[in-house]
Amino acid sequence: MSSDPHPDLASEVRAALVARADPERASGQQRYMKSAMPYFGLTSPQLAATLRPLLRDPGLTMESREQWLATIEDLWQTATHREQWYAAIAVARHRAYRAWVDSDAMPLWESLIRAGAWWDVVDEIATHVVRDTLLAAPAVEGLRMRDWSGSDSLWVRRASIISQVGARERLDQQLLADVIEPNIDDRDFFIRKAIGWSLRDHARHDPDWVSAFVAEHPDLSGLSRREALKHLGPLR
Repeated sequence: MSSDPHPDLASEVRAALVARADPERASGQQRYMKSAMPYFGLTSPQLAATLRPLLRDPGLTMESREQWLATIEDLWQTATHREQWYAAIAVARHRAYRAWVDSDAMPLWESLIRAGAWWDVVDEIATHVVRDTLLAAPAVEGLRMRDWSGSDSLWVRRASIISQVGARERLDQQLLADVIEPNIDDRDFFIRKAIGWSLRDHARHDPDWVSAFVAEHPDLSGLSRREALKHLGPLR
């Protein structure tokens, strides 16, 4: 089985994105995102509509897990515009390759998180392919998330904290506590926001647990506390 990228997908993606480019919008997107990498200027719905037929095209389908991983990495590493990063994530998330989203792919997700180093790509990776892998293999990936929570990269730490956002009733509360607690003293905005987001999301399913966690951790930042309790009112 081939471990080379798909020979045509990256070029087809680039051509399709160029065809729908909007330089005026692109400039505003780049300013808003504070991105060194430029944009083509596609809105999220436009990007999804542009990628959809390419991801459904039988001629652009991956033949093996190895080719899928290599194609994601190739799209990412050769990207000149941010939408090409988004396309790489779309390939990673596409339903045709869902069976390959497993622990063996996690080193690639970590490398993309480290390379992307900004909330738009990190959050998309963490709350989808990382979360799905964690839910499928909670024992193994729970250990990995605990390891990530002490990473030298704040973005890997953020990914560990938000890795259960959207998990609903399947969330592991002990794991959530274990990845938050090593980061409570971190004053970085993106870490504090991640803590608040992860707690606020879980509060939809177990508000009492979240209220108790916040009460038991008075050293949580004001931002984390406000986000966690946003829809709960006063502490119970």
